[in-house]
Amino acid sequence: MSVSDATGTELGPRPSRLPGATAKIFIALLLGIAVGYLFPAFGVALRPLADAFLRLIKMIIAPLLFSTLVVGISASGDLKTTGRIGGKAMVYFQITTVVAFVISLVLVNVFRPGDGLTIPLGSAGGGAGEVAGFAERQRGAWDILLNAIPTSVIDAMARGDVLQLVVFSTLFGAAVAAIGVRGRPVVEVLDSTAQAMFALMRYVMALAPIGMFAAIAATIGGEGFAILFTLGKLVAVMYLGLALYVLVVVGGTAYAARVPFVAFVRVIREPFLIAFSTASSEAALPKSLEVMERFGVPKHIVGFVLPAGYSFNQDGSTLYMATATIFVAQLAAVPLSIGEQAAIVLLLLLSSNGVAGVPRAALVILTGTLTTFGLPLEGAALLLGIDHILDMGRTAVNVTGNCMATVPVARWEGVFDDGRMKAFAAEKRKAA
Repeated sequence: MSVSDATGTELGPRPSRLPGATAKIFIALLLGIAVGYLFPAFGVALRPLADAFLRLIKMIIAPLLFSTLVVGISASGDLKTTGRIGGKAMVYFQITTVVAFVISLVLVNVFRPGDGLTIPLGSAGGGAGEVAGFAERQRGAWDILLNAIPTSVIDAMARGDVLQLVVFSTLFGAAVAAIGVRGRPVVEVLDSTAQAMFALMRYVMALAPIGMFAAIAATIGGEGFAILFTLGKLVAVMYLGLALYVLVVVGGTAYAARVPFVAFVRVIREPFLIAFSTASSEAALPKSLEVMERFGVPKHIVGFVLPAGYSFNQDGSTLYMATATIFVAQLAAVPLSIGEQAAIVLLLLLSSNGVAGVPRAALVILTGTLTTFGLPLEGAALLLGIDHILDMGRTAVNVTGNCMATVPVARWEGVFDDGRMKAFAAEKRKAA
């Protein structure tokens, strides 16, 4: 049996009931924690299963993103429309990023997680050298700009460089729109490609509980709970900040955009759980594209804003970087004035845009900031042990924030489909 949206458009086969999928994911997470804790060696041995699931997801991203973005851009008509959408998205990104910084600075100064820890900075040992290696790969503004332009779209697809793929797909979609009816066969082929990729994604997502079980078991088995107790104050402050961000920014945006917050949370819980358990934004991208389009955001806005957010709207990572920088200063007993903290925020604001393609981008930016302000890199080295635990939370919030970002942009453009939103929200509510 097929399912239709509020306008009568056929959406394909009816998806499986959500409670089954969500229940399996939660059960997988709980089992993974138990197995990793009780049988750590076995948990670590399961890592290849998690890696295999991530590879299956990543193989979908390039063709799915290219096809959906080209179809969406060509449908929007021209680069002027795309530029307007991009401008509105960037305004929203910068506003939410500033709010994330404010939340992080308030919490880290109120709770001061770096005070009272008995871990000497010198105990980081060789870890400082590893962190310094990341810092040396920091890129300047021109490097970031040049890196956004692909020398080969095939190379960009092979490396999974989302920003380069967005740039090429946007220009190609505008070119297809410019040639009019002669570009229609290209659009039809790519539209069919997108539908095939969504079907393939449903097959891959059937394996999600296995992949998530293995990822959590390997993480707990390898890191254990001891490291959480050692740096528990930072972990607690970090997750409190992420929760406040979701309530204040995501909840506030939902209210301003006239979207039920609970319905939105229900809709994005699958991509959220995928991002949290795998600590990979890319793993959640295909599902995010699907659910936000079904939630009422037009394809060309979803296809542009979501990938752009992966480079310019990493607010979970932003909140982490500000918190971690002040944490290291507290750990080293280096007092920072309000002005110095404001300078740190400004540097992070300027350096955090466009670096999502860098491996461990948050750590790269963090170490560069520590170096600039004369703070010890050994402090960042200490964070390597809990980086994956922190990465799970910040990645899930990154995905949540990017999904929400598509809604106000669609509202500003006057193209958000309330009927489709209500129909999809009702479907999710009945399935819950």
